[in-house]
Amino acid sequence: MELDGKVFSALNVYLSDGKNPLVRDLLRVVGKYGTPEEINERAREAGRLERLLERLENRNSPHLKDLEWLMRERDRGAFVSLSEYRARVLGTEASTARIDESSAVTLEISALQYFPWLVVQARRALEKGELLPGRFIRVRNMREQERDGDLPAVAAAMKIVGASWVETLDTKGTDGSNVHLGGPETITGYFGGIGQPNGHVLRWIDEYLHYYTNYGVSQVLNVNPGTVLAAYLLYRIGVDIKFKISVFMGNDNPYAVLWTLVGARLFARDDGSTPLEGFNVSNSVDDDCLAQIARLRRDLGLEDQVRIEHHITETYRAIVRQPYLRRDQLIAVARSVPNISAKHEGGDPDDEAAQTHSSSILDYFRTRSDVESSGDMEVLQANYLLKHVAVNRTAEALTRSGLSFVAASRLHGR
Repeated sequence: MELDGKVFSALNVYLSDGKNPLVRDLLRVVGKYGTPEEINERAREAGRLERLLERLENRNSPHLKDLEWLMRERDRGAFVSLSEYRARVLGTEASTARIDESSAVTLEISALQYFPWLVVQARRALEKGELLPGRFIRVRNMREQERDGDLPAVAAAMKIVGASWVETLDTKGTDGSNVHLGGPETITGYFGGIGQPNGHVLRWIDEYLHYYTNYGVSQVLNVNPGTVLAAYLLYRIGVDIKFKISVFMGNDNPYAVLWTLVGARLFARDDGSTPLEGFNVSNSVDDDCLAQIARLRRDLGLEDQVRIEHHITETYRAIVRQPYLRRDQLIAVARSVPNISAKHEGGDPDDEAAQTHSSSILDYFRTRSDVESSGDMEVLQANYLLKHVAVNRTAEALTRSGLSFVAASRLHGR
C-alpha cells in the first residue's frame, strides 16, 4: 500500500513550475492583495475589535450601541458562569458531579443571518441564564451584509463574546453560474452539490481575500474540491486563512473522510498545521462510522486541529426527512470522540412542528429586502431562537451525562 516517493517528487515539481497555469493564476490573484505577509498584516489590522467598531461608528451604525451594551454586560459578569449553569442543571449534585473536561463538545448554531438576532439571543440568554454557543455559522449574502453593516457588527460581536464564526462566500453555483440549478430549491436534486463551476475557484479566492483583508474574516465555508485545494495552496504559501467543509461535500463514510484528511496532511505547512478547521459529516453517518472517522483523524495527527462537526438538528423543511434529532447519538459518541461540535441548524422537531412557519433551508437564500417586505423577519428570528433553545437543551443533556461543552468563552467563564 505504500505510495511511491517518485510521485511526491513529481507533484512537487508540478506545483513549483512557474508555467503551471493553475498555480500561476492562483498566485496572480493573491498578488493583487500583496505578499502573504502583507495580506496577513492587513487582515490582523482589519479584524481588530477597535477597527471594526471604528468602521461602524464612521457609518453611524445603529449596531454600535448594541455592541457597547454587550461589552458592558460581559464586563460586569452578567452572563451565567459555567459553575452557575451546572448548579442550575444538576442542583445539589453539582458540587460532587464529575464532569469530563477532556473532550468538550463545541456548541454550534446555524445560521446567524442578521446581527439583531444575536442581540435578541444574548438578551434572552442573560434573562434566562442560558448559554450562547461557542461557534456560529452564517449563510447570508456577503455583499448585502457588507452594505448594511451586519458584517463588521457580527465580526465585532464574535470577538466580544469569544466565539468562532464562519461566513459563506457569494461565489458559488447558486449565483447562476451552475446552469443546471433552477435555484436553491434544486440544489439537492442534482449530483455534485452546489458547485464552483469553471473559473469560480479563482473568483472564490479573490472574494475570500477581499473579506479577509478588509474585515479580518478568516473562516469560510467550503463546498467544492477545487476551492478546498485552492485554500490548501493559499495556506501553504503563507496566507493564514481557515475553512470548514460543508455537508454538501458528502463526507458520509470513512474513505471519503480519509481523502479529505489526506489532502489536509499533504498540503500542511512544515509545522504540520492545516487551514482545515473542521468538516460536516453527512446526516446519515452512524455511531460506528463516527468512531472510525475519529480514529483515522487521530492516526493522521489531526485530532486537535480538525473538528468533526455533526448536525444535531436540521431545518425542518427542504433538507432532510423529519423528525431529525441526533442528541442521543452525540451523548453516546462524545465520551470517546474529542474535538466534535454539536451543530444546531433547526429547532427540536416537536417545537418546529408547532410553528406556523417552520425553519427552511431555502430561507437562507432570501434577500433582506424580500424578508422585510414579506413581513417575515420576526418569523425567521423566531426560527433562529428555536435553534438557540435546541443548543441549550444539548448543553443540558451533556451536563447531565457528565460531559463538558464549549460555549462563548468570554461570556461564560468558570
